[in-house]
Amino acid sequence: MRTTLTLDKDVAVQLERIQRDRGTSLKEVVNEAIRRGLRELTQPPRRAQRYRTRTVSLGRCLVGSLDDVAEVLAVAEGC
Repeated sequence: MRTTLTLDKDVAVQLERIQRDRGTSLKEVVNEAIRRGLRELTQPPRRAQRYRTRTVSLGRCLVGSLDDVAEVLAVAEGC
């Protein structure tokens, strides 16, 4: 199939760099890039790994009740 394709400048630069490094034709590089992109686009998205937070003991509470803001601030300020 023959078609005209307009590439963004950054894409064209990358394709030309790959072409030069591999010593292949632009056609081969573009076809490989499109195949890889299509393969990625047609696969179901990968599930992200579940993030786990380890628990840490913070010790006992230093104030009688966290509802008493004045007491909590006094303890925090070292009064």
